[in-house]
Amino acid sequence: MDTNGGMAEFLKTSARAVIKLDPRLAPEDVAALADAGITAYHAVKKLLPIIHPGTTAVVLGVGGLGHFGIQILKALSPARVVALDTRAERLDFARRLGADEAFQSSQDGGVNAVREVTDGQGADIIFDFVGEHGTPDTSIKMLHRGGTYSQIGYGGNLSIETVDLLLGEYTIVGNIVGSYNDLAELMELNRQGKVKITAQQFPLEDAADVLHELDAGRVEGRAVLLPPGVRQASTQRATAGAGVGAG
Repeated sequence: MDTNGGMAEFLKTSARAVIKLDPRLAPEDVAALADAGITAYHAVKKLLPIIHPGTTAVVLGVGGLGHFGIQILKALSPARVVALDTRAERLDFARRLGADEAFQSSQDGGVNAVREVTDGQGADIIFDFVGEHGTPDTSIKMLHRGGTYSQIGYGGNLSIETVDLLLGEYTIVGNIVGSYNDLAELMELNRQGKVKITAQQFPLEDAADVLHELDAGRVEGRAVLLPPGVRQASTQRATAGAGVGAG
């Protein structure tokens, strides 16, 4: 039985979910904006009213979601952005994206690093783009009193004693995808060159292998699957572009 889904050559949708592209853009080149990009944009935009000069925002996880989060924070706010990731090779990636500080979080989840760069006070906001493997509980330990934990990634659990929540006066915010207007605004930031996409493209038939690559952390940024027709068109554009450049 056929079902509607994302990992397919065709996807049933409606005009309400379609956004007009700049003629210079190919759909596969901006596909990640409509998934990871809009999710990160929605989460950051929601907290812009509480971000001011001097705010320290931690981006936890510099992957497909987090790499957008860093850029959006730098494009829309004056926050000092601290990036954390378990993989050392992603720290330089985070700095290239605009992070002010980047630390490996494999030892204690990054708690000591965040405490150190905030003079022991803790961060004002944690954007948790991981949401599992202990990151929710670790995030709370990084927060300044009155701080905000913004949960974007999911799969794990958050456990906190009510008395600690009371004394810390923490705010806990959940996020899911975003709106049509969010996507339109993000597309404009991309057009202006303020939010760029880091993505690797793969044939649709390699989806299972790509999932293993993602699980192993060997994909920088986002993975995009190309159906046969799209892949052929993409190859033709690349070949034509190479010809023009050579001339």
